[in-house]
Amino acid sequence: MGFTGLMDQQDIGAREPILDTVDRVSELCFGLFMALTFVGAVSAATAGEGAGRKMFYTALGCNLAWGLADAVMFLVRTLTNRGRRLTLALNIKHEQDAATGVRALRKALPAWITPLIADTELEPIRARIATIPDWPGRPRFLRDDVVGAVGIFVIVVLSTFPVALPFLLFADVSTALIVSRALTIAMLFGSGMALGYHAGFGGWRAGLAMAALGVVLTMAIIALGG
Repeated sequence: MGFTGLMDQQDIGAREPILDTVDRVSELCFGLFMALTFVGAVSAATAGEGAGRKMFYTALGCNLAWGLADAVMFLVRTLTNRGRRLTLALNIKHEQDAATGVRALRKALPAWITPLIADTELEPIRARIATIPDWPGRPRFLRDDVVGAVGIFVIVVLSTFPVALPFLLFADVSTALIVSRALTIAMLFGSGMALGYHAGFGGWRAGLAMAALGVVLTMAIIALGG
């Protein structure tokens, strides 16, 4: 729920997972696509002795940089969203007119759930928010936020290795490219299955769709010279 994350600052209520299935799989796929793209680009620009090592370190450097950027943006998003929820709670607390507070609460609801909840059901929530005496004055980071940011960084960096490691293991760059792309598509298939099961509409179908996306991307990279 939206207010759970806000009330986490006061250790009230149960916490949501730091990174859910969608977060983890999305970051993994992001890292795979980034590494695959850079490996393809570097393979078109390098040749000869040491080309595989260059591709490995280029892909790793790319994902180190993007993993750091993504982790920082995760912290920015987290603090921004927490600030919005805190602002809403403080506005409701200081609003004297109950109907205005309910309208503000309704506006904050996701669009899909708004028609399912009546104002009479929102009023007890508004009243509870208004009676909490010690809302924090400003949003702040929690330990779990840092853990989540580190998790994102680690996932993006680790996703480099299935794509780039074959270039250290195989002397022939063409063979390494084939192995790299096969491993990437296999991991994308597994990622798609995880998303499919999480969404409740069949893992195999989602896995095949994600693998197909990987094939299309690989073909695009090859067409561009990768």
